[in-house]
Amino acid sequence: MARMLEVFEVFEAIGKAKNREEKINILKQNNHHAIRDVIAGALHPGVEWNLPKGRPPYTPNIEESIPSTLLRENQKFTYIVKGGQGDQLPSYKREKIFIGILESVHPQDAELVLKMVEKKMPVKGLTRKIVEEAYPGLL
Repeated sequence: MARMLEVFEVFEAIGKAKNREEKINILKQNNHHAIRDVIAGALHPGVEWNLPKGRPPYTPNIEESIPSTLLRENQKFTYIVKGGQGDQLPSYKREKIFIGILESVHPQDAELVLKMVEKKMPVKGLTRKIVEEAYPGLL
């Protein structure tokens, strides 16, 4: 069985895809909640992040010693999204959780999370239309 791609690897593949059908197929083949969360977090108008503007101070992880993966850490998004479990937390705790996510995943996944929170498309060439075709109802 092939190993599951990391989130950044899926978006890299989408960026390299030659056409729309290829991008849709990559999304469908990698229909994982972490991929959906990053896309929805960046594009869904109803998703707002309960974090201060700008990049937080954090130390990117070393690729060779990554303690976790965005495929697991995305579950903590509920603490940093408005309307989620983190609404009850003091802002410094939410920010600490956010920095913890960034520091525990691959540096390229951390960059994806930062783009998501900035409401920017995770990769060039991925459009709302492609996402809606691959994951109907997500946005």
